[in-house]
Amino acid sequence: MIDFQNGSFFKLKQNDEYAGKVSQLLLPGEKVISSFKAIRDGVVFTDKRIVVVNVQGITGRKVDYSSLPYSKISAFSVETAGTFDLDSELEMYFSGLGKVKLEFTGQTNLVEISKLIASFAL
Repeated sequence: MIDFQNGSFFKLKQNDEYAGKVSQLLLPGEKVISSFKAIRDGVVFTDKRIVVVNVQGITGRKVDYSSLPYSKISAFSVETAGTFDLDSELEMYFSGLGKVKLEFTGQTNLVEISKLIASFAL
């Protein structure tokens, strides 16, 4: 499992590459809502969970997939981008895991992502 406790995880940008890569892990009827990618790692939001993809090693052939169900989110926080700080952040607190912090670059609409999380977690 990814060590989420070592500060922020990575800076993400909207990209559909990992949506296809996690399709083999999805349940029947589970749908991808949004997908993001950093340099090698990524995050996929589905209608049931968040799948975090951590590419490991020099060749990138070893991949860790962490499944974070919305039902285990006890609280979350959204920080939108500002004038000088262009990055936005999403912090989620999972029972049994603790804090998971994701940073997004560019024009990521975290308001929509927070609505998605709230609709499934509340």
